[in-house]
Amino acid sequence: MIRGADIVVKSLISENVQHIFGYPGGAIMPVYDALYDYHDQIKHILTRHEQGAIHAAQGYARVSGKVGVALATSGPGATNLITGLADAMIDSTPLVCITGQVAAQLLGTDAFQETDVVGISMPVTKWNIQVRRAEDIAPAIAKGFHIARSGRPGPVLIDITKNAQVESGAFNYVPCLSIRSYRPNIPVEAKAIAAAAELINQAERPYVLFGQGIIIGKAEQEFKAFLDKTGIPAASTLLGSGALSEDHPSFVGKLGMHGNYAPNLLTNKCDVLIAIGMRFDDRVTGDLSRYAKQAKVIHLELDPAEVNKNVKCEVAVLGDCKESLAMLTAEVKSSTHEGWMEKFRELELLEKESVINHDLSPTKTGLTMGEVIRYVNQYKADDAVLVTDVGQHQMIAWRYFNFKTSKTQVTSGGLGTMGFALPAALGAQMADYSRQVICVVGDGGIQMTIQELGTIMQTKAPVKVVLLNNNFLGMVRQWQQMFFDRRYSFTELDNPDFIKLAEAYNIKATKVNERDDLSDAVADMLTHDGPYFLEVVVEKEDNVFPMIATGSSVEEVRLS
Repeated sequence: MIRGADIVVKSLISENVQHIFGYPGGAIMPVYDALYDYHDQIKHILTRHEQGAIHAAQGYARVSGKVGVALATSGPGATNLITGLADAMIDSTPLVCITGQVAAQLLGTDAFQETDVVGISMPVTKWNIQVRRAEDIAPAIAKGFHIARSGRPGPVLIDITKNAQVESGAFNYVPCLSIRSYRPNIPVEAKAIAAAAELINQAERPYVLFGQGIIIGKAEQEFKAFLDKTGIPAASTLLGSGALSEDHPSFVGKLGMHGNYAPNLLTNKCDVLIAIGMRFDDRVTGDLSRYAKQAKVIHLELDPAEVNKNVKCEVAVLGDCKESLAMLTAEVKSSTHEGWMEKFRELELLEKESVINHDLSPTKTGLTMGEVIRYVNQYKADDAVLVTDVGQHQMIAWRYFNFKTSKTQVTSGGLGTMGFALPAALGAQMADYSRQVICVVGDGGIQMTIQELGTIMQTKAPVKVVLLNNNFLGMVRQWQQMFFDRRYSFTELDNPDFIKLAEAYNIKATKVNERDDLSDAVADMLTHDGPYFLEVVVEKEDNVFPMIATGSSVEEVRLS
């Protein structure tokens, strides 16, 4: 018989948890007391805010492939996790978040720091539960880990009352392997594979759109083998980046509002559209009434709820894409599609002349965000992890960062959470100290979680922070310029001295204003042993193109 708090920690150890990101408080204090005795088995990272803790857990999960764990107290501690839970839910990130709660006898009395976090978090979790007895803690944690990582991953929240933490209970941890009525793994049907293969074999202009499902399903090699055999052009979603090396001959670019010109434009020219592990988000499809109406759609997807939700498909191949891709590759014919591929390459040249040359090799303007990423590519390792916040810098970094291996892209995709990057980069670094973690942020987003520089200081995590500073909320300003007659309503920022801030946290920092200094500064940053903060002052009113305006068709993608 041991304390419920010790059951919590021993359960996490049984799940091979090695890192926890959290912030202590009254209702979770017994668990923190228990952690004191297990510091040699679990490393706890004290963030500066609970939102920082859950974003760090997200970054950890995305790079490690494990379940991220966050710990918080009741009331405001628990509610500070909600944004991260919503972010993890829409981006399919496996998390187990454990919150303290007031004692069971005080529930419903408006006790100090009492909040119904189970009710609040229900729409943004894959599963949640409140535990009121010590004996129920281990089964709840076992079930939570199984749900978080199985099938389509997602966040779980376990709320544990304080009395359950201090009472005694028998500890006998039994991993959860199945749950009645929960069937996360759908067997792939041979009939669906045959129907999909027939469409692909008959297609003259087939086109693959791939997303994060390939990374989650660990199907990178199966996907490459499929493309090697078929020669079909393939374009990536934001979160799918890294599932296929950008050096692969089938890779034709990136999809979406600020993706590449050819992949967007030619979506409405293909005859068979093969979607793998992606959900047809509105940022990819634009106006659904004018999206790929000429194409027969094949959708390889694990989550049945995503099939026919936005885009109606001719053939749905449900199940794990690692299995379905291998089966499909065995059935399709070898091909090259050279003529169809050439259309992508022609439009690629047009985008290079109209957009890319300006972004990467400007001559008369101030520094651009794109040329910063060009130098990052020059000096980074092939397996370096890019962590971005949300805004113009996110789109530019994604467009120009050279993704060569899997699990190298960490960003807030579906929710678009400003403030995500700095703590997520910390978590990504904790997941793998052998890899470079490059955190690209804007001057708006970083100030939402800038206190996590303190966590980087305390852990000495060698995160490389690149601040692209244009003294604006850049993406909002771009829309105000293009669609609101340059009425810049509350988007210009008076910023602090970021270098002094970074140095106050004992982080080496450099500011670049001139192009001649940029290359050496990036090289110094990436070779520095420890955390580094590089601020680059960029053009105030530079815009991100190509662009598909909200409500427009993918064919209406603009180059300027």
